Amino acid sequence: MNHFEIREIPGKFTTPDAFKTLMGIMGTNSQGIATSVLAQWVTNVSDLPLPEADKTALDTVIDELYSKVGEFAGEFLNNEGSGLYLLQSKINHSCVPNACSTFPYSNDIVVLKALAPIQEGEEICISYLDECQLERSRHSRHKVLRENYIFVCQCLKCQAQASDPDVTSDEEEDDDEMDDYDDDDDMN
Repeated sequence: MNHFEIREIPGKFTTPDAFKTLMGIMGTNSQGIATSVLAQWVTNVSDLPLPEADKTALDTVIDELYSKVGEFAGEFLNNEGSGLYLLQSKINHSCVPNACSTFPYSNDIVVLKALAPIQEGEEICISYLDECQLERSRHSRHKVLRENYIFVCQCLKCQAQASDPDVTSDEEEDDDEMDDYDDDDDMN
């Protein structure tokens, strides 16, 4: 029994204003499609049973690789495209997600994967932030969510950290300093 009906609405996004609306929806709700070969390789080598020192060395190599490739690919390094999924786009954010969107077939088929047991009636939440952003301070996470998704997270993690000082994560400050350094280079 199909509980969902998908209908086309002819001409719905053919005016300039309607097209802008569609692009806004895509910008805030789109999902990167498929997984790059690099991301698959990183996942596979990260799962190898290695001594801690080798894992640390591997993490350093991966970070350097992502940094160098990221200079050319930008934020869509691990994606082969972008799409809007009717049901997946309705899933709310949490800084402690119980699910994640995956592309196990390296195509446009999105699969929602549970990260923890989900009880009947429990809301399914994904993170709109990447793994690095999730590790940052509550203040830094809220900043990214306000700027990109126009909301302030009230998940259990954010509530538990509500009394933390509103300071920016060290990593974000390092990023800002690098941006300032890059801007200085452009002036010379």
